[in-house]
Amino acid sequence: MKFVKALMLTALVSGVALSTQLPASEGNQITPGLRSIEVMHGGEKVTITRSSDKAAKIPGTFSKVARHCPPFCIQPAVAAPGVETVGELEVLGYLKRVSDGDRKVLVIDSRTPEWIIRGTIPGSVNIPWNKVNVDIQGTFEVAAEADTLHDILVNQLGVQEIDGNLDFRNAKTLVLFCNGIWCPQSSTNIKTLIKLGYPAYKLKWYRGGMQDWVSLGLTTVNR
Repeated sequence: MKFVKALMLTALVSGVALSTQLPASEGNQITPGLRSIEVMHGGEKVTITRSSDKAAKIPGTFSKVARHCPPFCIQPAVAAPGVETVGELEVLGYLKRVSDGDRKVLVIDSRTPEWIIRGTIPGSVNIPWNKVNVDIQGTFEVAAEADTLHDILVNQLGVQEIDGNLDFRNAKTLVLFCNGIWCPQSSTNIKTLIKLGYPAYKLKWYRGGMQDWVSLGLTTVNR
């Protein structure tokens, strides 16, 4: 009886109501209490579900396992001290918050545009890692890159510039991801943002990235 009651509860992820319980016979669910969530992507409503096709396989783009290291080295479980590593359910919770109008949260696909057309997470925004990355000395190779990052910080991430200094007090909570646990792009950006002063507690890392997302049969979009 307790189990039945539990299945009838509204699913909660990160304190956000996602969807109500539907009969398990009505397709493949995300969790026992969650079938789907709706998000906005590119101004259009997208429903995130899991594939119910029993013959579905991981797309060829993400099926390779022998990726050469460096640069495609296995990433640690924690990107940086104070940064929370999150899974799919937490990502769904943040996506729902954004879709419901929470402007203090942003889910970021850190990959370059040629990867986005192969599939991305609905509700995320693309900020390519090479627009945020700095070289190993912690400086930008060209001044234009520094200008681009400044625009990203102020215009997209909620950072304020006060008397020539960056103020992160009202900066957004960011959830960053890239291709998977062998991809260093999002974790590199996290480290760069921390060096610039971004509070670690406002940074979340979806370590599994696209490879884990598609392996679970979750919805993707190609733009």
